[in-house]
Amino acid sequence: MGDVLAICPVDNVVIRLTDSASIKGCHKGRGVGESAKQREIVRASRSGAFIAADVGGTHARIGLVRRAAGSTAIDVLRYERYACADWPSLTAVLQDFVSRLDGQHHIEHCAVASAGYVLGDAIVNENLPWPVSIGDIRESLGLLGLAVVNDFEAVAYACQFLENHQTTPIIETAATPAVGPILVMGPGTGLGSAVLLPGAPHATVLPTEAGQISLAPGNEREVAILGELARGRDYVSYETALSGPGLVNLYEAISTLRGTPATLTEPADVTRAALDGSDPAAVEALDVFCGLLGSFVGDLALLYGARGGVFLAGGILPQVRDRLLASSFATRFFNKGVMRAFLQQVPVRLMDHGQLGVIGAAGLYLHGSNAH
Repeated sequence: MGDVLAICPVDNVVIRLTDSASIKGCHKGRGVGESAKQREIVRASRSGAFIAADVGGTHARIGLVRRAAGSTAIDVLRYERYACADWPSLTAVLQDFVSRLDGQHHIEHCAVASAGYVLGDAIVNENLPWPVSIGDIRESLGLLGLAVVNDFEAVAYACQFLENHQTTPIIETAATPAVGPILVMGPGTGLGSAVLLPGAPHATVLPTEAGQISLAPGNEREVAILGELARGRDYVSYETALSGPGLVNLYEAISTLRGTPATLTEPADVTRAALDGSDPAAVEALDVFCGLLGSFVGDLALLYGARGGVFLAGGILPQVRDRLLASSFATRFFNKGVMRAFLQQVPVRLMDHGQLGVIGAAGLYLHGSNAH
């Protein structure tokens, strides 16, 4: 086995990410509001391997994790990435993963980080390719314990363990690193957002649905684009523009305003055409995307007082990193009037979300978070 992944939820756990970076000195103690049922789940999950899953609209990342014998570390023993469109349900994905374990591990516990939110028995999010029933997963896999957290909640929890060399600076600051809220957000199939709040005995994650905030244009061109986006829609959120499908929406709106045919229908095609310059509407769409993102990230940094910085994640931004750096992102981020000085103290960094959702889901579960 290669480098071991480990998480740091409780009891001074050591973390080793895939590039062998180690983080020590984590927090001790139980999760806030941990019930007797949750404590039982935590004790049981510590005794053997369990599954941690990070489920987005496009991919499901599944890991087999276990608290190492005689150690405070949690090992990720196996990791697989599934294309959601290839499977009829999340239950089927998890069953396939378990079947590949060849009976070597008896799985009784599972932590799922998913886009959306829990409502009754269901995980609700229009970007998931299929409905998700918590009860179906628990019963089909014969689980004693199942926890569900927001996918960006899990990423936010895990990002506290990242070292600077594991990320790319988008906006750097000469200010001394501050202890404070950390904003984590990123466009993918949807627009995820969460806030990591430092504290004792451990950090707390505030999940949000900030992507559903009403889109606010920043110039006349964006006002015209918003007008096009509003055609046939009752409501235009930031996610309508700042996501994979949102990039296509921008491209179509801009094509209409330019009076040119919109020939591209997939986010990857729009991204490719923007980067190689083969379609002027795609080039403008990506530029508008980056500008809107800068404005929105600045707004959220102010809203949450993100003195600890901003981490950008999601599936799109790592692909367009150079264009993001050359775009109006930073200008729009700082363009907040008298609050410019505050934002100049807030570093913004880009991370490749990768296995962080799995790590965060497992860590939150070991805190007894959101057991069902």
